[in-house]
Amino acid sequence: MTEQDRRRWDDRYTQAGPAQAESICPPSFLVPHVNLVPTAGRALDIACGPGLAAVWLALRGLNVHGIDVSPVAIQQARDLAHRNQVGDRCRFDVVDLDEGLPADEPVDMILCNKFRDRRLYRALTERLTPGGLLAIAVRSEVGAAPGQFRATPGELIASFALLEPIDSAEGDGLAWLIARR
Repeated sequence: MTEQDRRRWDDRYTQAGPAQAESICPPSFLVPHVNLVPTAGRALDIACGPGLAAVWLALRGLNVHGIDVSPVAIQQARDLAHRNQVGDRCRFDVVDLDEGLPADEPVDMILCNKFRDRRLYRALTERLTPGGLLAIAVRSEVGAAPGQFRATPGELIASFALLEPIDSAEGDGLAWLIARR
């Protein structure tokens, strides 16, 4: 990612300010399926932003590694985890995913909300433990204009064909998939 992009994200998170505890929740696409989210084990939150979903996962009992390109977002995520007494179950790191998914242990869940990089799809699949859950939502061309950061119709199902799909949808500019390895 260019330094200009990183600064743009830092500015965005600085302007938004720290996340509040009442905002801690799963992403909306995951809400109907929260019963599938593990309550123990390890999770990876890709492009975690200020840590709302990562802290929610930690409050459920998971040990969470959140990664994001923005140092401002990562500091906000760390602060949010500590304010909610789950700092010991959360690790947040600044990572430029243009360089690939950093090496680490397999995880029981991967959450990727509104971040898309097709080059990472295989690595995400491989990072899951057997039976591990993938919950991914990306901007989509379905119901919206095409664009560099939007998934093409059927992209998630095709790209994660090695996983067992549980539920998915496309429309209104969003595509999402919940699947198991």
